[in-house]
Amino acid sequence: MITLTEVIEVERPVEACFRYVSDFRTTVEWDATAVAAQKLSPGPVGKGSHFSVVCKAGPTELTLDYCITEFTPWQSVVLEGTSRFFHVKDVITFDPLSQGRTRITYVAEFRFRYGLDLLARNTEAGMQKMGRASLRGLARALADGNPAPSASADTEQKDRKLATALACFTRYGHRRGRRKWLPMSSDMAGKHVLLTGANAGLGFATAVSLLEAGATLTVVIRDPAKLDTMQQAFEAETGRRADRVELADLSLLGDVNKLCQKLHQQGAPIDVLINNAGALFNDYATTSEGLERSVSLLLLSPWRLTEQLLPLLRRSTSPARVINVVSGGMYTQKLRCDELIMPDNNYDGTVAYARAKRALTVLTELWAQQWAEDNIVMNSMHPGWADTPGVQNALPGFRRVTKKVLRTPDEGADTVIWLARATEADKLTGKLFLDREPRTTHLRTRTREDEGERARLLKWLNETYNALEIEA
Repeated sequence: MITLTEVIEVERPVEACFRYVSDFRTTVEWDATAVAAQKLSPGPVGKGSHFSVVCKAGPTELTLDYCITEFTPWQSVVLEGTSRFFHVKDVITFDPLSQGRTRITYVAEFRFRYGLDLLARNTEAGMQKMGRASLRGLARALADGNPAPSASADTEQKDRKLATALACFTRYGHRRGRRKWLPMSSDMAGKHVLLTGANAGLGFATAVSLLEAGATLTVVIRDPAKLDTMQQAFEAETGRRADRVELADLSLLGDVNKLCQKLHQQGAPIDVLINNAGALFNDYATTSEGLERSVSLLLLSPWRLTEQLLPLLRRSTSPARVINVVSGGMYTQKLRCDELIMPDNNYDGTVAYARAKRALTVLTELWAQQWAEDNIVMNSMHPGWADTPGVQNALPGFRRVTKKVLRTPDEGADTVIWLARATEADKLTGKLFLDREPRTTHLRTRTREDEGERARLLKWLNETYNALEIEA
């Protein structure tokens, strides 16, 4: 048997350290040998949780199957892992120190199979070295001192050509991007997040991750029949339910107003607002307020919601964050305010969707300039091509052609989660992100709007809203 023991002290509360380390999916962010990790078992991280961790072992790779055998929140976690050649027992203890510091003691006991003990003893010095490197990596991850995000030279090159930019929308683009990601150890405890459209797809994946990170979560959904099922699914995945659920049809601006009034009455500051609710409507229809429903849900709704909640965003103790979920489809369209509301006789659902998302991207940039002194960070993101219920229902032909390269909802939602959680994500504002990197907002020069049209957008939004038949 070989025993490795390492101790580090970090400037993080014990709860944040425990939450991060006990979820062994994070090993790829700090372990010097880990190249991939996933959680295999359903439910919240705890006793009985299973993980698969792929580690480098010289020129080859080993897969370790881990199981949490002991789990004492904020104090200790014990994992036992098995590979082809050895069994390992990891005992990790957490001791709170003064002024929010934590001591982490990591003991790993290796027992080798097939009579490999002698060979292992000859490599013990190298294993000790790797253990020290891994704990230094954990200390760096928990220090949470990542620099401001920037696009790599390779990404900037890919964004110059349509074909290579579109390739980044696929699952392969996600895998390419994640190779460069920095650790995301920031804890969401004490942060209030308002998320729209949370019962499926990207929204559900986002909600699960934020609940796991300790956020106080308010979700907005339209259908009351889906409330119990959604909360049960949250609890099954994370052991928690959303702290509050608000019901509102966000395609109706009257419902948006009522939601804002209720949130103001509750008075809770909003640290993160995620405008995610959306749908692609293949058939033309107007809302009961007299507005074509695509532009109402996808543009007027997040505009009105964000503007009305500005006082609650300003009350955040750290820079508040607004995240607008847009779409790669917006790259096909140019902002023309007069064409945002499509007529019945010339309606195309995909075009209406793309035009609204283009306008929301421009609106994000305008807000970033307008609210620069308000301690509010405004960014948009697009998820790439993700296999969500929305794509399955509204774009079956597109899905049939691209199914093999579509991202999972978790992969599509990753940048939303990163923009909400990562400490460094509040160091840039007014940007469009994909895979945690700022990206170009135009892939073709013909889609670039002029300054006059940009300046007109806010006026158009106000005039369109004022013309609606909204119930008091």
